[in-house]
Amino acid sequence: MKNAAFPKLLLKWHKEINNRQMPWKGELNPYKVWLSEIILQQTRVAQGTAYYENFIKAFPDIFCLAKAKDEKVYKLWEGLGYYSRCKNMLATARFIAFENDGQFPESYEGLIQLKGIGPYTAAAISSFCFALPIPVIDGNVYRVLARIFKIKISPDTTEGKKYFASLATGLIDRKKPGDYNQAIMDFGATVCKPLLPLCEHCIFNKYCGAFLEKNVLAYPVKIKKIIKRERWFTWFLFQQNEKIFIQKRASKDIWENLCEFYLVETGKPLNWTRPAVRKFLAEKLDVSGAAEIRIHKTAKQTLTHQLIHAVFIEIELSHPVHIQTTNEGKWISRKELTETSFPVIIRNHLANSIMLS
Repeated sequence: MKNAAFPKLLLKWHKEINNRQMPWKGELNPYKVWLSEIILQQTRVAQGTAYYENFIKAFPDIFCLAKAKDEKVYKLWEGLGYYSRCKNMLATARFIAFENDGQFPESYEGLIQLKGIGPYTAAAISSFCFALPIPVIDGNVYRVLARIFKIKISPDTTEGKKYFASLATGLIDRKKPGDYNQAIMDFGATVCKPLLPLCEHCIFNKYCGAFLEKNVLAYPVKIKKIIKRERWFTWFLFQQNEKIFIQKRASKDIWENLCEFYLVETGKPLNWTRPAVRKFLAEKLDVSGAAEIRIHKTAKQTLTHQLIHAVFIEIELSHPVHIQTTNEGKWISRKELTETSFPVIIRNHLANSIMLS
């Protein structure tokens, strides 16, 4: 297929056929575009839409977000994962609001200097809000271009990234960069899908190299396989006189800035029994007086690069104790528990906890 024909056909599809609806679609406000892009990093549109709407309702502009308390923002983010996004989002909001008069940089180079904004997000804001001809490049774009132009180079390689970036830059419609970027993202999400592409109804099927080769699912070429790191967590949920002990998650790790219960991480699964729990409490924490111990079945949570195995052990204490921890620890009420930000795996346990029902 000739390069010049690609953007014309794509924009024709976008104008006449594309009916994908999203609340931020067509938005020109940099704050709203930025917020939607940060939320959609590592998050599906179906899941991210409600979060976007809740954030806009709670923080209608960048100044409202910048002035918000961290805990309120993290609570609203709860369930989205990749909490470094939320941390960087707050840092950028405060920089723009307090140091840049609430104005986003109007250049790609300026945008990419902000925390949490990478090439894709900078390209999206640049093209949608400032009409700059900077192509967005993500998994959808790699897939569309790889199939149509039958590209044998993997986008997982340095050579592949450079090749796709060069091709994408040459293809973008310079008069309508925002429409073009929106079109190619929507096309990849609704037509040129990963496993069930709608090839029979595709406007490119007369030109698509992968379709004509009858080998669509072989593109884009993949060479990297993610190896997940397995981790074993035991969370001790201490309760005494309607108070529950929590602590801050360690920095530079998953779920940074969220809260958790007292944690013991081991390199392999442990066979916890009530005698083993009592022995651990006495020897490691100098805690006695566990009136009741409940050991729950192992729960799992799959992250992009990690598989978490978690055991929750609920402990009713008969008298006040001091829990020794290197993290920020404190006792809170049940009401405060519902207002505190936890990882999803902990929040799911709390929803089904007998002790807290």
